[in-house]
Amino acid sequence: MALIKKSLVFAVTLLTVPFLAFSQAEPTGLKIIENVYHRPTSEDMQGDLTMTLTNAHGETRVRRIHQFTRDFGQVEKKIMFFQYPADVRDTAFMTWGYDESGKDDDQWIYLPALKKVKRISSDSKSDYFMGSDFTYDDLGDRHPADDVHKLLREETLDGSPCYVVESIPVQKDYMYSSTVTWVIKDKWIAVKKEFYDEDREHLKTLAVKQYENISGFWIVLHSQMHNIQKNHTTDMALTNVKLNNGITESQFTERMMQRGGR
Repeated sequence: MALIKKSLVFAVTLLTVPFLAFSQAEPTGLKIIENVYHRPTSEDMQGDLTMTLTNAHGETRVRRIHQFTRDFGQVEKKIMFFQYPADVRDTAFMTWGYDESGKDDDQWIYLPALKKVKRISSDSKSDYFMGSDFTYDDLGDRHPADDVHKLLREETLDGSPCYVVESIPVQKDYMYSSTVTWVIKDKWIAVKKEFYDEDREHLKTLAVKQYENISGFWIVLHSQMHNIQKNHTTDMALTNVKLNNGITESQFTERMMQRGGR
């Protein structure tokens, strides 16, 4: 599954990929994005995520999260629990992404002050998540068929040969007019993605700062979303990564959200 294949564990797990060998023939824009989207991943993954928010004045806020992901075949489930600071502690966010074109992700958020799990409506998918530079929609999966893809060019980024692909949404009123993604050849890791707003102005850029191979899978350990228009950034640093630990389906429930993962 996918964005840049997926957002975080969400901007982070979406960039997780094993060693694979695809066709050596020059791919189309669609095929490149499909290779990113359909690449196998570990069955499950967990880790600690540090989210650092930096505003235009250089002031920072730090949030610490524990997250879990598991692929169940036709649906991938992800859940994250905020642990620090005190004002967001025990907040939980869960998303179920479906491997079916046109089917929206299901997403929920638990706010401990309200003691209630709230479902994220389709009208709220463009809202920004917990003060970060990621929208709720960014944290879900986007099926390749939801966009029209064009291979713009090939270029080298940070020493890696990449395909550069423009994607224009089929849905005319989608929050982004287009995106441009840099995908490393052969590894099919999306290491950079530019987002353009409804006026076709450059809005923000997601960039991978560090990734490593863990147990045969490429894992993104540091990524950054930079909102160009607001001069605001969200850094995501992943540590204590564990793969294929047998995370059960019971981990991904509203009850678990209310219990803080305990």
